[in-house]
Amino acid sequence: MLIRMTHDADGPVLYMEGRLDTSTSEQTRTEVEKLLACEDASNGLVCNLRELEYISSSGLRILLMMAKRCHPFRLVEVQPTVYEVLEITGFSKMMPVERALREMNIEGCPVIGRGGVGVVYRIDDDTIVKVFREGTTLDEVCGEITMAKEAFMLGMPTAISFDVVRVGTQYGLVYELLRAETLSSCLSRNPELLDSYAEKYADVFMRMHAIEVPSTSNIPSAMDHEHDAIEHIRRYFSDDDIELLLHIVDAIPPANRMLHLDLQSKNVMMQGDEPMLIDMGEIGYGHPLLDLAHAYSSMMALVGDYETIIGLPEDTAHALWQGMLDRYFADLTPEMRRHREEQIMVVSKVRNFSWLSLSDSFPEAIIHQCQEIFDERVRKQKYYILKVCETFKDWTL
Repeated sequence: MLIRMTHDADGPVLYMEGRLDTSTSEQTRTEVEKLLACEDASNGLVCNLRELEYISSSGLRILLMMAKRCHPFRLVEVQPTVYEVLEITGFSKMMPVERALREMNIEGCPVIGRGGVGVVYRIDDDTIVKVFREGTTLDEVCGEITMAKEAFMLGMPTAISFDVVRVGTQYGLVYELLRAETLSSCLSRNPELLDSYAEKYADVFMRMHAIEVPSTSNIPSAMDHEHDAIEHIRRYFSDDDIELLLHIVDAIPPANRMLHLDLQSKNVMMQGDEPMLIDMGEIGYGHPLLDLAHAYSSMMALVGDYETIIGLPEDTAHALWQGMLDRYFADLTPEMRRHREEQIMVVSKVRNFSWLSLSDSFPEAIIHQCQEIFDERVRKQKYYILKVCETFKDWTL
């Protein structure tokens, strides 16, 4: 048995490697007690069992000793054979236990999507994996898979989220798809089908916005998410700038509809004629105006390398967006349609800049570019923006 103690941002981490059985338990207990005596584990201890191959009843008593001395105490990256023992003996009910994650190799796998939080790779005809950017925590990834499953149960047309994995030093989320490809890719190959794809794009929005999220759901408030994102970028903009962005958000009427909040054409997967959604990390409930504005920000007013991010030439993607709105607002008069587009455009100004909250390590050049664009898109249009915000309350559901 090999034992070592390290530290991460949350405190001490104890690693065990080898076989924790009768022949090694006495020495292991002695070494563990020495390490704990030298460490301040009063604020908790994480025990990493990634390299532990076997555990006997005497080894379980050592885990129990650590759990009694260290609060909180949890076991992480537990291999299947050891996890089974913890399940059978009831230890998994006595303390938090996290299974080891399956390792996945993406070498040679084609990239089919790229966004602010990660990159999507095709593994085979049936499987894709979203690899999250460095710094994403396991809790954040597990949060996305939990929300994706709940949204699926509520009727959101989502790809089935299958498993959390490790991809090198990063986390990944596996989605099971059957010969699916992004809407952007489909349209690139078949530009003559633009009207058909625009109709399917609109149907996804309409189907999703028809779902009322119950108060008992774990789906979070989109408004709270938006507030948090704006506060996160306060360091890049003046207090007056931030207050204007908050004013735009606060003018949106309250609602409980399902929202994706990043529904650009690369996040719609086509399985034959059936559209499905991926990248569920930002889903929430609220007013459809906010969801359409987020999508407008990507499809019509993107800051960055348009074709790389969206996967389509800009004029093609703009035509897709306009075709989508033709169906989404088919029951409105031309005048009301223009009014709704104006409202969407104003709210999109928030997402134009709040996406900087997705990372604390964007290049200075990107931050600079956003700060320069802010003056043109927001400050100089302040009074127009405030006037349009007054009309949001007429968008009833």
